Amino acid sequence: MATEPITTELAGSCVGPNGGAIGMPQLCADWFPNQVFWLIIALVAIYFILTRIGLPRVGGVLAERQGTITNHIAAAEELKIRAQEAEKAYDKALADARAEAGRIVAAAKADIQKDLDAAMAKADEEIAAKSAESEAAIDEIRKGAMAAIEEVAKDTAGALVTALGGSGDQAAIDGAVEARLKG
Repeated sequence: MATEPITTELAGSCVGPNGGAIGMPQLCADWFPNQVFWLIIALVAIYFILTRIGLPRVGGVLAERQGTITNHIAAAEELKIRAQEAEKAYDKALADARAEAGRIVAAAKADIQKDLDAAMAKADEEIAAKSAESEAAIDEIRKGAMAAIEEVAKDTAGALVTALGGSGDQAAIDGAVEARLKG
């Protein structure tokens, strides 16, 4: 029975005289109701399979992805806030360090200036002492020079007086030179 050829009574006008199909069986109008029935059964089966098994899994995956994305966005926002706080702390620490460096530089400048002022005062004192010593030495040299000038003047005057034929009274020559030197 399974090997019996399809008879034209059962198959309709789509089967030829020797049992073969004429043209494409899917396009035979006699078989449309049967094909539509099985199409509806197949579509209903696919619909139930998709709605009961496939779509819930896809929905779960989409929900899981959405949750993961939301969690990652929240974590990124939290990390962004932390980074901004860290940047603010870094900027504050940098400003504090710069201020501290400024204070250290100012203190170092003040110490250097104090040391410089002390060295300048010491140098001024040494210069003043050496200047006083030099002035005393110069005064001594002046006095010695004046005494030497007076001595040379007396010797020169005595020699001139003698050369010109005068009497070589040394006391008179010394008195005349001293009177002339005093003004």
